[in-house]
Amino acid sequence: MPKTISVKKSDALADRKWHVVDVAGQTLGRVATQIAHVLRGKHKPTFTPHVDCGDFVVVVNARQVALTGKKLTDKLYHDHTLFAGGIVTRTAGQLLEKKPEELIKRAVWGMLPKGRLGRQLYKKLKVYPSAEHPHAAQQPAALKLAPAR
Repeated sequence: MPKTISVKKSDALADRKWHVVDVAGQTLGRVATQIAHVLRGKHKPTFTPHVDCGDFVVVVNARQVALTGKKLTDKLYHDHTLFAGGIVTRTAGQLLEKKPEELIKRAVWGMLPKGRLGRQLYKKLKVYPSAEHPHAAQQPAALKLAPAR
């Protein structure tokens, strides 16, 4: 019977790759699930739930991500300034216009585990509103996303 392999943190660090994802015209939620999958490392045969064995993901063209239905006007994002009465509410359309990278980051954050491991995984996500990114030195490979259904 084959033995179950549990990857150590030192082994996982040596096996990290960089991926670039172009989200232009892609649906936000479907892209976010696939990005979270790669950040977590579930695409690898050596996946270990309690170890950060995922890869880095660079997302480009965040400004051109698609939202279905009436989400641009009806989906709300809440922030708080930590002052009394300081709640700030923005629609997805406003967030896409002012901070498109924040829209993708929030969608992916919701799909990652909460706690120390989730925060560690989240730091490997790099999002940019246009096609330019400063990670060319890492030679990121294009990540092929599953086709929209």
